[in-house]
Amino acid sequence: MSAVLARRPLGTGGVEVTELSFGGAGIGNLYAPISEEQAAAALDHAWGAGIRYFDTAPHYGLGLSERRLGAALRGRDRSSYVLSTKVGRILEPADEVRGDDLADGGFAVPRTHRRVWDFSADGVRRSIESSLARLGVDRIDVVFLHDPDHHADEAFREGYPALEKLRSEGVVGAIGAGMNQAEMLTRFVRDTDVDAVLCAGRYTLLDHAALAELLPAASERGASVVIGGVFNSGLLADPRPGARFDYTEAPPELVARARALGALAERHGTTLRAAALAFPFGHPAVASVLVGIHTPEHITDAVRQFGARVPDEFWQEARATGLLPSGVPVPGDVRPGDVRPADVRGGVRS
Repeated sequence: MSAVLARRPLGTGGVEVTELSFGGAGIGNLYAPISEEQAAAALDHAWGAGIRYFDTAPHYGLGLSERRLGAALRGRDRSSYVLSTKVGRILEPADEVRGDDLADGGFAVPRTHRRVWDFSADGVRRSIESSLARLGVDRIDVVFLHDPDHHADEAFREGYPALEKLRSEGVVGAIGAGMNQAEMLTRFVRDTDVDAVLCAGRYTLLDHAALAELLPAASERGASVVIGGVFNSGLLADPRPGARFDYTEAPPELVARARALGALAERHGTTLRAAALAFPFGHPAVASVLVGIHTPEHITDAVRQFGARVPDEFWQEARATGLLPSGVPVPGDVRPGDVRPADVRGGVRS
């Protein structure tokens, strides 16, 4: 029997996601190829572990992630899972296939297409139509504007209104933006009616940038935040010299801090990975933690770590020793009055 992961709402629009969610970049051959069988096994394992929120994007493997995810979910009860994808990069067929996408996009796939930035209203609709075809579904539950860092004007003027219209038409259930920064996401939360934003790498044990404005704004506006990159590209999963932090080699001082947090976790009978997965839920605006996993073993570990108890004493000592700033909220700080009724974390049960 599948495990059951607690769910939380994305804003107020009725879409609910499991607290632990599946990030689809890995099954798009991020950095290295995996076979169709390996991708299918990973997704089947995630389903068996109780994960019911799956995130992907056309960018991931030039559509490969969407195709693999759609194939794995085909035949599943469509009402039982939530699917999110992204808009902002149109995939156009290449005139000639030369080499792979590693240098351009970081994915070990043939360069069959080229990405064209497009946050126009027409581009948004075209992107969603293509994603529906690749996924093989009749609707997408959540759509995020993907990395509009250098396209803010078009994203706010055309892309967001297009998503709002599609939401009003019932084509999509929830809308938002997904980025590796907190500042523009804060603008989306404050200046638009997004249901949720996906913030990657900016709210972790090592990086608290989202706490300055984004998370308070989300709480004030009733929007939700999905947190990606909780391991900061691997440093918080395995803090060794040479480990990656935000896609590049981690500086020595960050490695030392991660190792200190890991040693503290061990002294309190838990793990650094468990603490990294639990940390975001110290803030009531957080709805889900998105983990990029693409092997059954990693999925088993992620679910186990997610369900593990992180003692209050770990958080207290982390703040007392300066490994976490004193003002950063931790899971033990969440008071009943801070949490919307549907937001109470239920953990994992069999």
